[in-house]
Amino acid sequence: MRLVSGKYGGRVIKTASGPGYRPATSKVRQAVFSMLEARGIEWEGLRVGDMFAGSGSLAIEALSRGAEYALFVEKNGRAASLIKENLSDLGEDRKNWKVLKADLFKVLSSPPVKPFGLVFIDPPYGHDMLPKALEAVLDKDWVCDGGFILAEVEAQVEPPRFEDKDLELLTDRLYGQTRILLWRK
Repeated sequence: MRLVSGKYGGRVIKTASGPGYRPATSKVRQAVFSMLEARGIEWEGLRVGDMFAGSGSLAIEALSRGAEYALFVEKNGRAASLIKENLSDLGEDRKNWKVLKADLFKVLSSPPVKPFGLVFIDPPYGHDMLPKALEAVLDKDWVCDGGFILAEVEAQVEPPRFEDKDLELLTDRLYGQTRILLWRK
């Protein structure tokens, strides 16, 4: 998979294959980052969380564009190892990232040391994990005020509604079989 832009633009990263793995295509990644930049996201100094990281391509792309730090949470050992290998091959400074091979919901059961300005949630298709993950991210303050949450889900998934949360749905777009949802806290 080829990175789209930034200091690693054009570089290729390795991805895991198998059931449940569907790395974001370059078209979707370009759309995602255009959406974020159109809404004024500032990469410099940004902390990014990549939940259900898979290949880690979204947070790696954010690091490429200047994000300060990325946390990757991936349950599958092979995929977590590939994220570490890719970051090492790119030469990304070890202080700028952390890969947790762990169950996401165990990680989200406690608040972070410091909240994130952008959280990606890309759950496996067909398991209806977005509402639970989104609620956990919000309940434990994983996203700072003014921060963004971007979800990549299958096209037929409707955006979860949280009446009691301070969350605004900014974007709901379809790209083939993929739905991109972008909220601001």
